Amino acid sequence: MDHVWHINWQLLLVPNTSLAEVAVRGTVIYMLLFFIMRFMRREAGQIGLADVLIVVVIADAAQNAMAGPYNSLTEGVVLIAVITFWDFTLDWLGYHWAAFGRLIHPQPLPLIIDGHVLWRNLRRELITEAELRSRLREEGIEHPADVKRCFMEGDGRISIIGHDGRKRG
Repeated sequence: MDHVWHINWQLLLVPNTSLAEVAVRGTVIYMLLFFIMRFMRREAGQIGLADVLIVVVIADAAQNAMAGPYNSLTEGVVLIAVITFWDFTLDWLGYHWAAFGRLIHPQPLPLIIDGHVLWRNLRRELITEAELRSRLREEGIEHPADVKRCFMEGDGRISIIGHDGRKRG
């Protein structure tokens, strides 16, 4: 019964890998994944099955490269701290330097202006006419001509401003 309550504090708390190595691995993989996800195409609307699948596969593939062969709680805490640090730092830099903010946060892309569909922008984001019309119908709009402005936002949502000035989506 002694083995049930016995805690190996050394295995639990003493790192097997250099904490600097854990920090470097976490930094490199976080930055790589951040920029891959930043420059991938934005999906219109909601998260689909393919989006979830790609995130899971990338996370699984990156896990060993990021974490290495760590077992201790200390290494896990350092890795989480490094990831949190970079997440906060990139947001902070984007807030304080507009040029950096434009780099890490995609700008809204116009899809409809004064009722005219911008087909080139739809093709660029691989949005079909059917997808756009579906999104308009969700907001109670029957025709693109009834839209003053429609944008694909940086996070993939589609926002719509009708000719009545009401913002939707």
